[in-house]
Amino acid sequence: MKKIKIALIGIGHLGTRHLKTLDDLKSKAEIIAVCDLHKDRTARLAEHYGVPFIADYKQLSGQIDAVDICVPTETHHEVASFFLNKGVHAFIEKPFTQTLEQADELIDLARRHHLKIQVGHIEQFNSGFQSIKRFTRDPLFIECHRMSPYPNRSLDIGVVMDLMIHDIDIILGLVHSPIEDIQATGINVLSKHEDIASVRITFENGCVCNLTASRISDKPMRKIRLFQKNCYISLDYVGQEACVYKKYLSLILKHNLPIEKEEPLKKELEHFLDCVRTGETPLISGVEAKNALKVALDIGEKIRQAQAKALAHLSQ
Repeated sequence: MKKIKIALIGIGHLGTRHLKTLDDLKSKAEIIAVCDLHKDRTARLAEHYGVPFIADYKQLSGQIDAVDICVPTETHHEVASFFLNKGVHAFIEKPFTQTLEQADELIDLARRHHLKIQVGHIEQFNSGFQSIKRFTRDPLFIECHRMSPYPNRSLDIGVVMDLMIHDIDIILGLVHSPIEDIQATGINVLSKHEDIASVRITFENGCVCNLTASRISDKPMRKIRLFQKNCYISLDYVGQEACVYKKYLSLILKHNLPIEKEEPLKKELEHFLDCVRTGETPLISGVEAKNALKVALDIGEKIRQAQAKALAHLSQ
């Protein structure tokens, strides 16, 4: 099997994890180079993994089949568009881009050059989530909680784009109906963007989703609960544990789902490499990522409007 020649751009917190994972996938991928502005640290990691280090990603033109982009969101469009114009398939960490216009540009570039874009909505590759998908039918109510300690990274974006966007992507794939209404509140606590957000999304088919995200929590939590007729489904993404409660006559029966726990990032990057090799469309292409981005941007705007209204009220 021919190995995919790939380069990794951005060696921060996520990029370091991607580097280790790509190294684990060396039967499918050959890491041609790693690139980051922080030369000393990246050079040490490159030496550890036995791969070349370069300071300027443009030097990779003509040398690679695919690129793994883990730079800050504000430079996703710049880096991805360079490689797509050079005929290189692109994996881009979430959020896809800063704006919908940028997303449309990248989707169009990939389409014109017959290239693959995959965006890093990693929960789609969580074994726990994959186990509950076959039980999910027309949910009536969904509740999501996603919390983490203060990260000291990704502070160029708020908690909606940083964390909640994972749940947005999941529910858009589960609820096959247009959105009717969004209500959102958020508070800036330790950064210039919202660090806590509470959102209620109502769909035209009547389904209601409550989403809570925080990056100033004491302990990490990533859970989803789905309620549908005669059935309740619960999933812990972190523990990759899921159970289904079903009504049988007057009883409520609990069934713990058997899950083969796997590393989601490995499955995600392996999927990207397979799509590059086979020509299949990635599970989360630019189109799905743009849909999640649009909702996240709408939520962000609702939060800013609520904050402005509250500030105006206080100043009266």
